[in-house]
Order: sequence, then C-alpha cells, then structure tokens
Amino acid sequence: MALLDEIFTWWNGQTMGTRFFTWRKGVYVGTDSAGNTYYRERDGDKRWVIYNGEADASAIPPGWHGWMHHRVDTPPSEETYEAADWHLPHQSNRTGSAGAYRPKGSILTPESRPSATGDYDAWTPGG
Repeated sequence: MALLDEIFTWWNGQTMGTRFFTWRKGVYVGTDSAGNTYYRERDGDKRWVIYNGEADASAIPPGWHGWMHHRVDTPPSEETYEAADWHLPHQSNRTGSAGAYRPKGSILTPESRPSATGDYDAWTPGG
C-alpha cells in the first residue's frame, strides 16, 4: 500500500519523484520529534522535508522552520536547540471538524449572538 501511496498521492509522505531526488542529491540532516525527516541538497542550497504521514506544513517545529526558510544556517540537529517558552506544541488544523472554533452566533452553535450595544440599530425593511 505504501508504494501505491507514493505513486498516486502527494499528501502522504513522499512521492516517487521526491524519493528519487532525495536518493540522488539529498543529504540527511535530521529528524524532528514528530518523525519528519529533513534533507538538504548535496551541491546546492535546496532544503526539504519528508513528512511522517500526511503533509502538514504547520507540523514543522519552530527550530526546523527557521532552518527550512534559511533564517538560520545550522539545523537544530547540529546544535542544542530549545524552543522558547512562548512556542506552543503543534495542534492540527481543526477546520471542518467537531473541534473547530465556532464563535457565539455561528449557525453551527446553539448559543445566540450577544445583543448589539451602542449606537448600532439593525436595519429593518420599511423602517
């Protein structure tokens, strides 16, 4: 099944093209806590990640994100990197699921929107 995923999907790990490019030109750099694997080009400046499971760019930790976007030259695997206190652990995008954010007044919540205050008067036809 993994071979068919590589041939026919791009959102599950790597494709056959990525596997071949990685084999031919890639140098292993490291792996993060989520199991994502990072590579750089042997003779160039290109950097890429092979996701562990479904491709979700928001799953890249902050230290690796900096390296991927050329903000730092040293990957976290080659230094003692510690995330800042304000770096939160990854949460997957919950849009479209039961855990999605739904503010008061949303048609998907039982709560009603709070009454408007101040100088706002809702328009009514003929009024």
